[in-house]
Formats: sequence, C-alpha cells, structure tokens
Amino acid sequence: MLEQLTSRLDTFSSSLQLRSARQQVLASNIANVDTPGYVARDIDFGAALQNAMSGQTGLRLGHSDARHLTVTSTEGLIGSPLAYTVQTQPSLDGNSVDLDQQRANFTDNAIRYESTLRFINGHVKTMLSAITGQ
Repeated sequence: MLEQLTSRLDTFSSSLQLRSARQQVLASNIANVDTPGYVARDIDFGAALQNAMSGQTGLRLGHSDARHLTVTSTEGLIGSPLAYTVQTQPSLDGNSVDLDQQRANFTDNAIRYESTLRFINGHVKTMLSAITGQ
C-alpha cells in the first residue's frame, strides 16, 4: 500500500534531480559564452528520465567499506553522457553557445522545475488529507 502512495513521488524525485542537473549544464553553457572553442552541452531529458525510471542509473561511485555512503554521480543519474548541442550560428572563435537559445532553455527548465515542485506539494497535501480523513 505504501509503495502505491510513494511511487509517484519517486518519479517526481527523479525528475527534480534531472532538472537540477540540466540547469547546471545550461548555466555552464551560459557562463562559457565567451570561451573560445567551447562546445555547448545539453541533456536529453526524456531519455534520461526513462533511464532513471527503468533503473538504468549507470555509474555509481565506488566505496571500499560497507559503512561508506552509496552516492550516485550526476552522470550516473543522467544515464548517458552529455550530448553536444547543434551550432545554430557560426562564430570565428569556435564557440557553439547560442546565448539566446541557452537563456530560453534555462528559463524553460526553471519553469518546469518549479511546476514539478508544485506537483510534489499537491501530491503531499492530497496524501495528508487522505491520511487525516478530510
């Protein structure tokens, strides 16, 4: 019974972690807009979420003692390496960052992150009202 109540939260949790990782990648692209030769990167969110939900989380950090904490790296969460974005406008210095596109992606991802948080909040409120019998 508890598994049914928390399965949706697992999906939302994976989504939040992936959105956070994508936000970091997009912020890195924006920060390197003037770096010569920098190639913009991005995460295929749909494929990464599918990998996370199917349990193909990829890389795990090794530990030498059973008492060590088990931590999953960001690349392991994503399930595949970061992809390069397609260059939309040529530049003389070899930088492939399209600042307008990166800003739009950053804003879109931030809005989707916020909406996922709202879904979690609504789900928790629904569970609490069911538990309290309201």
